[in-house]
This record gives sequence, C-alpha cells and structure tokens, in this order.
Amino acid sequence: MRAFRQVDVFPGSALGGNPVAVVLDAEGLDDDAMGAFARWTNLSETTFVLPPEDPAADYRLRIFTPASELPFAGHPTLGSAHAWAEHTGSSADRLVQECGVGLIELQRAGDGWSFAAPPLLRSGPAMDDEVAQIAAGLGIGAGEVLAAEWVDNGPGWVVAVLRDAEAVLAVDPDLAAMRFPTGVVGPHPAGGPADFEVRAFVPDLGVDEDPVTGSLNAGIATWFLGSGRAAGGYTVRQGVRVGANGFVRVSGRPDGIWIAGATTTVIAGTVTL
Repeated sequence: MRAFRQVDVFPGSALGGNPVAVVLDAEGLDDDAMGAFARWTNLSETTFVLPPEDPAADYRLRIFTPASELPFAGHPTLGSAHAWAEHTGSSADRLVQECGVGLIELQRAGDGWSFAAPPLLRSGPAMDDEVAQIAAGLGIGAGEVLAAEWVDNGPGWVVAVLRDAEAVLAVDPDLAAMRFPTGVVGPHPAGGPADFEVRAFVPDLGVDEDPVTGSLNAGIATWFLGSGRAAGGYTVRQGVRVGANGFVRVSGRPDGIWIAGATTTVIAGTVTL
C-alpha cells in the first residue's frame, strides 16, 4: 500500500482545474508499473515521488501521461509539491523538485504553489512549413496564425497566436493532422475573465486536449515576457472547451518567470501497486 493523493491544480472554481494523481513513496516501482498505473488513471499526468538523487532537491519526480514519460510538466509539478508537503507535514515555503529537466524551484503562493519556469530546450519562430502544419492540426488557415513560436521546455511545445480569445475557443482541431504538441493563445478584451485564453493539444501523448497546462503557460510566458508581448504579469483562462475552468497566474520577477495556481486535495488515501 502506498500513500496517494489526487490534486486539482489551477482550479478557477471548485473542481475546475486539472487533476493529477500522485503516488507518494514510489520506491521499488519500475517503468512498466508506473506506465500501467498512468494508463489506468487515464488523467493527463500521473506522478511518482521518489527520494532525490541530487542533494539540493527535496524529492525526485517522475511524470507519466497515459502514453509516455515526460521530463517536465507544470500542473503535475504544482500538484505533487502540494501532495508531498501535505503528506510529509512540511510547512516549508520553498521546495526544490528534481525531474528530467533538472531542478525546479517551487514556492507557496497564497491558495497554492508556483514554479520557476525552466529554460527552453527549443525556442525561436516556427518556419513557414511548420506554420502550415500547425494550422492544419488546428483546423484553421495559415493566415489566421498571427505568430508561431517554439516554446519547448520538455513536452515539445509549439504555440500559435490567434487574433483573440474567441478565435481560440472556436478552434476545432484535426488531431490526426497534428504533428507537434500544440498550444494556441489569444487575448481577451479588457474586463474579460483573464488576460489570455489558452488551449493545449497533445494527442501523441494520449491527451487530446489538456484542461490546464503549466508547462505550456511557462513556455508562452518565457516568449511573451521576453519579447514584450506582455509585461510584468498576466492571467490565463484555460479548459473551457473540455468543461474545466482553469486559472493561471503568470509573474515576471527579477528571479525568473513564475507560474502559479491554486492546488486542492480532492482524494487522499492509499493505492495498491
């Protein structure tokens, strides 16, 4: 029997976020067992907490989608920090997570946690042929993509900017034509529910549309704040088309770009693995 939490991450209202399953005390589980449990939970991600190998870390995290393992993902990072602190009784305001991309710094942030955006593994504008492929996957014309940029911090993200939030919500993707993990973002008008609307599609990882996505929002923030498309900080709504109500807070600070959201334990108990 192993300690277990299921945590709602980035909820803008009760049960409005993205759930992550967190197996604590995961020592002794092999890759096949982790992958099988991730397929069984059928969530965007399932995580497994292990003792750190780096002495600077509080714990080590492995992150699985229903189809494969990821070196980093955002909402599992926040949800696992919440679950680990709750399970261990830690009142620390800062934690360090070890994962496939290295060490990720975390801080408590009001009703949840925040993480420092990791460096991009791939950045820069998408090429014309890539824009055409992105548009085909999104089921829109290439001319509707105002800008497209690689913002890969682990999952392989490329993101397309559309004219506004309404256009983002109208996207009806052709998942069979989608060649990359693809995000799409557009601004809300002043007084809207957030500054930007975001959607995320990752069919190759077994997740057609992710409800709320920390890694994608971290990549977008790295691009937007670094290029002047946004300044200081902003908010994001995500998940409307899949019945979620996610809310992400982005801050640009002297010590980096931070992605924050609420975290709430919904299920606590044990699992037999």
